[in-house]
Amino acid sequence: MSANVLFDAPGPKAILRNRIYAVIGTLMLVGLIGVSVMRLAEKGHLAPEMWDIFNYAGIRQNILDGLIATLKAFGIAAVGSLVLGVLLALGKLSDIRPVRWVATAFVEIFRSVPLLITIYAVWVGFLTDYSMWALAIGLSIYNGCVQAEILRAGVNSVPRGQREAAYSLGMTKSQVMANVLLPQAVRAMLPTIISQLVVTLKDTSLGFIILYPELLQTARLIAGNTQVNGQYPYVSTIVVIGTIYILLCLALSSLATWIEKRGRRVTKSVEPEATALTAA
Repeated sequence: MSANVLFDAPGPKAILRNRIYAVIGTLMLVGLIGVSVMRLAEKGHLAPEMWDIFNYAGIRQNILDGLIATLKAFGIAAVGSLVLGVLLALGKLSDIRPVRWVATAFVEIFRSVPLLITIYAVWVGFLTDYSMWALAIGLSIYNGCVQAEILRAGVNSVPRGQREAAYSLGMTKSQVMANVLLPQAVRAMLPTIISQLVVTLKDTSLGFIILYPELLQTARLIAGNTQVNGQYPYVSTIVVIGTIYILLCLALSSLATWIEKRGRRVTKSVEPEATALTAA
């Protein structure tokens, strides 16, 4: 029986015991889901009439409008957070102390403040009549701070020898950062960057606090203003809107996977050329 670094490999009894626990856990989970479905069905939440409301053109249009509003806020917030993240990362890596202190203070403050408070403060203090921009700016500030830390970690992960080699060629610090460090940092941290963008997409649901008509606010309006058989269709609305959010996040994750694979193919195709030039 081979030993692992963290634990010993399980023996026959442990394997059997783990399988029994897995079966029991699965049965309990299935039973819990079954009981939940039965209770919802008894209360009429799974009746066909609860789902027929989505055949109405008005409700479909409301969902489409909410989806477009969500994508608008996300698009602005995604670009804003990435731009702000690059600027803050450069500021934290700067050799100028005041710039480094200001960037560090900005990141630490807005990473500590709850996102909901930031969005609400921007809305109340500056953009009361422009809820979309208040939401997008609030998301940009918070997620920009997180992206800055991701990029800073990526830059610091680049081998020190590449930086020294670039300086030995006579490149300035700005050229080294723009042409050597940042491209490699982005490539290395791309999965984490995209993961944070997925968080940004989901955080657009916080727009309901400032009455921005995104998907969650649309779901609340649909479920709260539509009555079927004396009940409000909260369950069906949550399922439909939740499915839309899941599909959006899966699409963004698939895009990230495609970009990462494409970057790997480009890197592999460049390496033989660089080797050939060095040999020549």
